[in-house]
Amino acid sequence: MNRFLMSASVGVLALVAAGCATPVPQALKVTDVPATFTSPIIADAAVWPQAEWWNSFGSPELAGLVSTSQANNLDIAAAYARVLQAEAQAGIARSSLFPSISGGFDANRQGSQARTIAGAPTGFAHSNSFNLGLDASYQLDIFGRNRNAFFSAEDSLRSSRYAQQTVALTVQSNTASAYVNVLALRERIKIARENVDAINRVLEIVRAKVQNGVSSNLDLAQEQAQVAAQQAQIPGLLQQEREARYMLAVLIGRAPEGFDVDAQTMAAVKPPPLRPGMPSDLLLRRPDVAQAEAALAAAHGNVDAARAAFFPLVGLSGSGGFASGAVNTLFNGSTLLYSVGASVLQTIFDGGRIASQNDLAKAQQLEMIATYRSSVLNAFTDVESALGRVSSLADQEHYLKITVDNGREALRISEIQYREGVADLLVVLQAQQTLFSAEDQLVQTRLARLQANVALYQALGGGWTQEARANTQTWPISTTPPALPQPK
Repeated sequence: MNRFLMSASVGVLALVAAGCATPVPQALKVTDVPATFTSPIIADAAVWPQAEWWNSFGSPELAGLVSTSQANNLDIAAAYARVLQAEAQAGIARSSLFPSISGGFDANRQGSQARTIAGAPTGFAHSNSFNLGLDASYQLDIFGRNRNAFFSAEDSLRSSRYAQQTVALTVQSNTASAYVNVLALRERIKIARENVDAINRVLEIVRAKVQNGVSSNLDLAQEQAQVAAQQAQIPGLLQQEREARYMLAVLIGRAPEGFDVDAQTMAAVKPPPLRPGMPSDLLLRRPDVAQAEAALAAAHGNVDAARAAFFPLVGLSGSGGFASGAVNTLFNGSTLLYSVGASVLQTIFDGGRIASQNDLAKAQQLEMIATYRSSVLNAFTDVESALGRVSSLADQEHYLKITVDNGREALRISEIQYREGVADLLVVLQAQQTLFSAEDQLVQTRLARLQANVALYQALGGGWTQEARANTQTWPISTTPPALPQPK
């Protein structure tokens, strides 16, 4: 008998253990997390961005626009609504852990007409009934089906909150990038108009020479074509500037009509230099990585819940109340009614539904493992790419400044030489084209460098940090830095 009881106890404990939550699978490999970043890094720069990083870019207008976008952007509002939906889903899942209790009261009055044998009515007979009762039911979560479903819903809620932070960070960077894009287009428009004025200045010299018979109409036609070509660029730039303002207006949650920005150049926007810390720390600073990690944990909770579905459902139920033919005697002890019961429900045959649901949960977990690893690798790639662009575009801007300075001097000298008849118009045309192209390219490179700095702040998480207690993953760190590419 003792052996039987011991065996039965062991069996029950095994079943209960089978329903407990299991650890979330660890998704990362040693090769997934490098020891260091390999792109160029500014040694004395600040490590990691600060929250509200846009306030340090030197432009109050930019800071105000980004702050407005955080309050009014509709994508952020939609993401917040999804968080509320996830909270409601978690509440629904939590309710399965508690008993269900319902109460009711009903009153009935019945009457019948009595008749004699001859069929003549003799009067009415009446009866009353009053019932007051409570019903309760509770499903014993012995094998963890409801509990693991609740854990999954809680992790889904965490994932939706991280998703909202990801949307907010994206809106921050998009707003900053759109703002400097508007300013860059205004600079390009200004340069194009100044170039038209410069060409017209030479055109007057050409006209004078043609009138005096010193130059041919060929020179005049070439310079007029140069003016038209430069003027043709302005309408397209104006339209791009309008569309950039419209995009910026939508980002801050308002209609584009009547919206404008005050600044005309990018001179005031100066992002402070920034560098990353250890690559492993990045995984606690990226809300999209945390979102994927929480989604993996939620998928694993579904796996545990699906496994528990193989075991019986054990339920308790009870009801009690009072029934009487008169309200004044409803609560007499003699009118008390009650019932209690227990049930065990085990699926015997369902055509493979539970097994298929278990397979589905496992397959979804595999997908989330791959998604989490992909988000981690993409995070490292974003940082490496942003660091590389910041460095290379700074070098490119340096050389373009030299090109522009020398191009202006070359154009000045060529105009003097052409006016004095020492050089022909072709030299002036070449100098104009070289300078105009370099000036436009310099503005676009400045824009790209500023946007690369914004992208670096976004890649490094924008000052966001995940709570360590919310993390379910551990990261194996490679102790060998990746090999740098060798110069050819």
